[in-house]
Order: sequence, then structure tokens, then C-alpha cells
Amino acid sequence: MKLTFQKDDLQNAINIVLKAVASKTTMSILECILITAEDQQIKLTANDMELGIETKVEGTIVSGGKIALDAKLFSEIVRKFSGGDSPITIESDESFNTVISCDNSVFHIQGRDGEEFSYLPFIEKDHYICLSQFSLREVIGQTIFSISPNDSNKMMTGELFQVHADLLKVVSLDGHRMSIRNVALKDTYDDIKVIVPGKTLSEISKILSGDNEKEVLIYFSKNHILFEFDDTVVVSRIIEGEYFRIEQMLSSDYATKVTINRREFLDCIDRASILIRENDKKPIILNILDNVMQLKMNSSFGTMNAEVLIRKTGKDLMIGFNPKFLLDALRIIDDEEVDLYMMNPKSPCFIKDENENYIYLILPVNFNAATV
Repeated sequence: MKLTFQKDDLQNAINIVLKAVASKTTMSILECILITAEDQQIKLTANDMELGIETKVEGTIVSGGKIALDAKLFSEIVRKFSGGDSPITIESDESFNTVISCDNSVFHIQGRDGEEFSYLPFIEKDHYICLSQFSLREVIGQTIFSISPNDSNKMMTGELFQVHADLLKVVSLDGHRMSIRNVALKDTYDDIKVIVPGKTLSEISKILSGDNEKEVLIYFSKNHILFEFDDTVVVSRIIEGEYFRIEQMLSSDYATKVTINRREFLDCIDRASILIRENDKKPIILNILDNVMQLKMNSSFGTMNAEVLIRKTGKDLMIGFNPKFLLDALRIIDDEEVDLYMMNPKSPCFIKDENENYIYLILPVNFNAATV
């Protein structure tokens, strides 16, 4: 096999597939990137058996073939080349001895038989949806922060993708908060309900261009989900099981509704967070009165008090929250004003827009009102 590439083309393709290279495995072949050159196409593939990524790369095929190269070594070699207009050449013989060269730099490394590599699973392309790369990247960014970081409950490490007619609902939760985004689709599709690993979505969001004119096709099978966009295919296992009953957690009832300037609210909470450290569990206290919300933070480092003008419907209320949970939700909302719906100091707060394109549920925290 003999191939030539421009450095930027090869480096970009390597960076895409690196996200699916196994970091800890007893199968050393999964620590490799597969290079396949056939049918006038060059593809790079990585697969850790949970997540697989394949991408096409521009290059010249002098002679075709396939070879698996250690991903870390291959990536470092290409990254260290000076670039410019000088091509990178990859050449291997029948024993998989591989020469990677650029200008006056020549590396000799040992490759492996590409036939040993675990190919991406075949997915029937019967059930699918189509949306813009911008919409998918946006919806991931607006929900991924509220998945659980640990595996104590597998369902909470993924996000629900639910399709009904021309609507995609994406849901994540971690036991303390929940994020819901509803996205209108251009066409009508069959009902679909799958749980996609958070790791998969996080990696995809880094690859997507975010272009509103470019589309991504998402295919669904019994055990896998496939994302196809640009020259890249991402295949992931889905999380098996029944997701939580979201409808039971949602309520349209409220005793207090607050409309507040999002930026002012966000900045106040952000300033209050200066007084807490990462493992500190001090809540921010919201005292909701007729035309004003009083915010108070009290920690071992000091106290902060602030006031923000509001429009209120319903009862006065004093309620406490983990400030990080409020910040995470407020940062990814674009609206100038946000509406908060609350029942009492022990019931969830809902942040949502009028059409419920987004819904953020945040559980309050207990606090001693006498010390506030």
C-alpha cells in the first residue's frame, strides 16, 4: 500500500476518528486506526466496540490496501511533521512494515493486518430522521450537562431521543435536574425511542460543523444508532432498557411564576458563586417578593446579597438551589427573559418558554430559613 496526503487533511481525519480509539482494552487492535484504500477512496476507522467512527480523507492512492497503525503513535508522528505543501507518504509492505515520511523525516513503524480490525456494525437504513448539523449540535449542548457523570444508573449516563411525527424530544437527567429540548423536524417520521450514551453525543458535537445548511442523517436499529454527516459515519451502541417516565415528573401547576431578565439573573448567581468552592454544597437563596427577587449566598468565605427586578404572579416564596444547576440552564438559553414556575420550597422549579421548546427542571435544596 502506498498513499500520499496533505498534512491538514490527514490530521483532521485522524482527530475525528481518535475519539473512538479504545483507551483501556485487552484487545490491542482496538488501540489502532485502520487505514483502508480501495475503490478510489481512503478511509480512516476507529472502533472501541461501543463507539465507532469512520471518515473519508482526501489523498492519492498509488497502490491500495489496508493496514492498522497504533493510533497514538500514528497521530503523534503526523502532528509533529512541519506541514506546509510537502506531502505525507504512508507506505507498507506485505509484512506490514510501514514507512511514514514527510520532507527529510522518515519513520519506520510496525503496522498490523487490517483484517484483524473490528469493522463497524452494519445498520439497516430503514428508520431515520434528518435535521441540520446546527440543530443537532445545539440540542446536545443544551442537554448534555444534566446527564449523570457516573455509572450508578446507566440510564442517567445517556439521553433519550424520542421521535413522534415531526417532533424530536431530547431528554437528560441526573437525579437532581432534568433538561428537555423539543426540536421541530421538516418531515414526519415513524415513532422512535432510544437512549444514546452521553459519551457518543459529546464526541459527535465536537465533530459537527454546526452549519445550518448541512444535514445529518440519524439511523436507528435495535441495538445501534448511526449518525451520517459530511464524510463521516459515527456508530454507537444504544443503552438498553426503559427510560424514566418523564410525563410523571412534569407539571403545569404553579403557585409562583417569576419573569426575570436572564442576563441579570445569571450574573448575580455567577458573582455569588465566587464564595463557594467545588465541593461546597451551599445553596443560593431566592426570596421572591412582589417586584423584586432577593438573592443571598452565605458561605465560610463570606456573604453576598443582591436584588433583581422581576414580574411576579402568585405567592411570595423563599427557595434554595444549587447555584451551578441554575447557571448551567441559564447559560444555554438565548431568550432575553426567562420564566420560572414554582409551587413551594420543596417542589421542583421549572424554567421553560411559552411553547415549551425547552424545559429545565431543577430540584430545590433544603436550607435553614432562620439563618437566612
